[in-house]
Amino acid sequence: MQLTREFYSQTAALPKGEIVGLQSQMRRAAVSIPSGSLYELETQIQLCEDLNFIQPIAAKNLFELCSEVARMINGLLKTLKPKDAKQAANQLTC
Repeated sequence: MQLTREFYSQTAALPKGEIVGLQSQMRRAAVSIPSGSLYELETQIQLCEDLNFIQPIAAKNLFELCSEVARMINGLLKTLKPKDAKQAANQLTC
């Protein structure tokens, strides 16, 4: 949720012409991180920085938050995989 709140805050400063385009897309991507949009969001952060829509320090902070979320997702996936493997093995032996 911190990542999403930060994106709403940072995208408020985008140019008015980007409200319908990039701002809207970035906010949707930030909200949909759990469904796999993290890399999409990182691409859009880089685009905003390249176009000077956000300051480099803001982009750096957003990338760090994305990395933190990615680590959390990967940790969750690792904890789920052993259970799935055990369940699959049990089904094969039963």
